[in-house]
Amino acid sequence: MHAILLPAAGASSRMRGRDKLLEQVDGVSLLRRSALRAKATGVAVAVTLPLGSPRRDALDGLDLTLLELDATEGMAASLRAGAAWALQTGAQALMIALPDMPDITTQDMQALFDRQTEIPDTPLRAATDDGQPGHPVILPRKVLAKLSGLQGDEGARAILKDHPPQLHPLPGQRALTDLDTPEAWAAWRAEN
Repeated sequence: MHAILLPAAGASSRMRGRDKLLEQVDGVSLLRRSALRAKATGVAVAVTLPLGSPRRDALDGLDLTLLELDATEGMAASLRAGAAWALQTGAQALMIALPDMPDITTQDMQALFDRQTEIPDTPLRAATDDGQPGHPVILPRKVLAKLSGLQGDEGARAILKDHPPQLHPLPGQRALTDLDTPEAWAAWRAEN
């Protein structure tokens, strides 16, 4: 069994007062759009949120697990919560799919899961079609407990250094395209 974590507890600090995950894409917030794409894979999905966040409203009516937490520490808090949830659910692998990456599709997620079943004990990382590592990342169960020791905003870099992932190319630059600034949003919208 696989699972997906959408770490959505960040502060959108580079958006200068706007919330990147509540920005609209095709009439729906980016966070809801990412959650819908994750849910369409058919696996369990959890979303980390800051305590009392209005982002919760963007997920109304979706069958997923909400993990509210004090996110002042950074990405590590989301990864620890997501790993604990995945281990509790019995997941054999956890995909960490950043919800601010608008070009990642359900099909991309499914292709990564399909590849991961061929290498069940090895982390897998999406890449651009020219081999630049990006996201999502899938961590096998044997690595998930190591997330409990993460601190700060580094994410899972140290774990991936100790457990090098295989790369799986996705078309174009979609494994790198994230929308963290108003300028990134404007450029992406101009192209889409």
